[in-house]
Amino acid sequence: MIAQRLLSGLSALLLVTGVVQGVRGGWIHAKAGLAQVLLHRSWERTQAGGAEVKPWPWADTWPVARLTLPGRGGHIVLAGATGRNLAFAPGHLDGSSEPGGGGTCVIAGHRDTHFSDLDHLARGQRVVLEDSRGRRRGYRVVRTAVVEEVDTWVITENDGPTLVLVTCWPLDSPLPGGTRRYVVWARAEEP
Repeated sequence: MIAQRLLSGLSALLLVTGVVQGVRGGWIHAKAGLAQVLLHRSWERTQAGGAEVKPWPWADTWPVARLTLPGRGGHIVLAGATGRNLAFAPGHLDGSSEPGGGGTCVIAGHRDTHFSDLDHLARGQRVVLEDSRGRRRGYRVVRTAVVEEVDTWVITENDGPTLVLVTCWPLDSPLPGGTRRYVVWARAEEP
């Protein structure tokens, strides 16, 4: 009798734990989906002339560009490449050229979400970056490499308008962080 009660209690505990974990997992996906809707609305308001339109009231970032990779939809790019921002979208690295500008524009993204297939970009493929005023600029991939995170030449040694996309390497690593980065360089097409 005691064994049966113990087994029933354990079964109930496992069932409750399973339900709680399922709800938590569903909440994360729901929150991520809602964030994307809010980011796209914020992007639309930005393109309509808004300045620093935050996707939600407590956000410390706003959309600055939309990045379109071959075979994928457009990714909203947020101001600042902080870990918090990258949880929702790729981020524009502070201090690099403005999206669509004349220097080197650096955009970072997580390897397990928005930049999960960055290694599929090949030399010659076209990437499009749209700034907050709706101006589109095409870039052609000229190079890819795996570098150490301390290799600052990645963003300083570029000729002409360049788009640099960065994510952690290896892309399929189950561990977060690491010291290596996968980098894609794309040179601006002539207007």
